[in-house]
Amino acid sequence: MANKENFVNVFIMGKGYKVPAEATIMGAMEYAGYQIKRGAGCREGFCGACATVYRLPGDYKIYTGLACTTMVEKDMWLSQLPAIPAHKSIYDINKIEPNVATIQKLYPEVFRCVACNSCTKACPQDLEVMDYIQAAKRGDIEAVMDLSFDCLCCGLCAIRCPAEIVQFNVGILAKRLYGKYLAPKSKELNIRIKEIKKNIYDKEYNDLMTANKEDLEKQYYARDMEK
Repeated sequence: MANKENFVNVFIMGKGYKVPAEATIMGAMEYAGYQIKRGAGCREGFCGACATVYRLPGDYKIYTGLACTTMVEKDMWLSQLPAIPAHKSIYDINKIEPNVATIQKLYPEVFRCVACNSCTKACPQDLEVMDYIQAAKRGDIEAVMDLSFDCLCCGLCAIRCPAEIVQFNVGILAKRLYGKYLAPKSKELNIRIKEIKKNIYDKEYNDLMTANKEDLEKQYYARDMEK
């Protein structure tokens, strides 16, 4: 039997459990018997599906994070957020322009931002969320794209925002506008598209699709990385 010192008390959805001290919040929930059917995706901190909120003893603050990467702490009170309602504007990318007027039309709530910085504090990726919302107010599409590039769309920024801004959807809009209208054109991309249409990479694709998890992990971590 495992040493009792390797376990901590936590409270999940208001009920107390003893869970392994080195568990993530998601691992602790599953150890406690919760079957996670939604609000879980990659389990590696990439997809943003497992938004969670928690409190620590003697601390009035509400903390946020991803359940798959946030470790449990003694006497933590936690709850997972399987879905976060978020307004998303519908638009035709071919009929809008990369400027502040587009932001005003599609996401007018951006201009209610009071610069409280709650969104930045909530971000598990440590993104400067408030900064890219301020850039959106200026119509600086490239800055919004750049500052929101690593966003996981977990929704924690939106749930803490008093102005009811859906920051991650503003970021998605900016990335689409930048890609459509502002990004430098790449002749190498056109060459690669032609190669794909000629089925040059079909064998590599099929090899990846039929590979087991161990082989995929080995290829992933051995790949060439840009510096």
